[in-house]
Amino acid sequence: MLENITVSHSPHISKPLLTRKVMIDVIIGLVPAMAAAGFYFRVYALILIPACVVSAVVTEWLCNVIRRKPNPVESLGDFSAVVTGIILALSVPPALPVWAAVVGTCFAIAVGKMVFGGLGANIFNPAMVGRAFLTASFGMLMMTWTLPATVDAAMPKIGAESEVAGVTEATIQAATRATPLAWSKEAIKNEYGAQEVNKQLFWGTFMGEIGGCLGETSALALLIGGVYLLIRRTINFHIPLAVLVSAFVFAGVGYLMNSDAYVSPLIHLTGGGLLLGAFFIATDPVTAPLSTKGMWIFGVGVGALTMLIRIVGEYPEGVMFSILLMNAVTPLIDRFCKLTPAGGRPNV
Repeated sequence: MLENITVSHSPHISKPLLTRKVMIDVIIGLVPAMAAAGFYFRVYALILIPACVVSAVVTEWLCNVIRRKPNPVESLGDFSAVVTGIILALSVPPALPVWAAVVGTCFAIAVGKMVFGGLGANIFNPAMVGRAFLTASFGMLMMTWTLPATVDAAMPKIGAESEVAGVTEATIQAATRATPLAWSKEAIKNEYGAQEVNKQLFWGTFMGEIGGCLGETSALALLIGGVYLLIRRTINFHIPLAVLVSAFVFAGVGYLMNSDAYVSPLIHLTGGGLLLGAFFIATDPVTAPLSTKGMWIFGVGVGALTMLIRIVGEYPEGVMFSILLMNAVTPLIDRFCKLTPAGGRPNV
């Protein structure tokens, strides 16, 4: 009987839902986002996604070799490295040089995951660790966007600082060239009429015909993948719902206070990496709380911090920072929101 007992790190998933199956479901859930990235950014997606996946797998294998594991390829079978590579690729600008993407992916796996002991031992989401490293090391590269091929077949690069004038036709047309969150930040600073920008940005952010990270531009694709994960019960609804509702509420408060300076809450939901973070990153079973109550607290924290950074801070996006910050307090959340033991709590 004792021969069937396996001692390992979390996540401890029941046999019908093995870690490998969970990761495969996540990969399938990311297929619509990858397809949208390929449709809108063509060759960039075809290069960056495989590059990040291969570098993630190779880095984990090398770490296993360095740690002198008896079977260095065994951990690769759970596909967690593949998931990290895909998510990181979808979280970077399309025109990011391949070498930078590879460096970021190697850092994500080596420092964000393997240094802690591998899957289940890491306290931060590896993909977000890699993206944070890229943001800190290559700031300009991480703020250079690309116009989708459906808007301009040449896919020209657009710098972080776009020219912003008054609310004119030229300004509205240029809105397709910058990220929606960058434009919302300019609306706050200059108060040049967020209402007009709202009308132009929502459809672009929902479908994907707007600048942004490789896999964050199409809200529709991310929603399809997120619904798939919910139907498969690969993830619970608590964290995604808490993230989106809290973000909508906080963004709505700013919008109600000054609708001419703050963009619509719908733009915040469909723009940037909020949907990617809510469905595919914040729900990571390793770095998220275990209890239902803890999941609600975690999700609300991610949504609130994201909006705080987007609206008040200087940086236009806040999903990466909010998830990493909430990852840091997950052990504290688990401490105060303990699971009920099997058989119920003991009578003391």
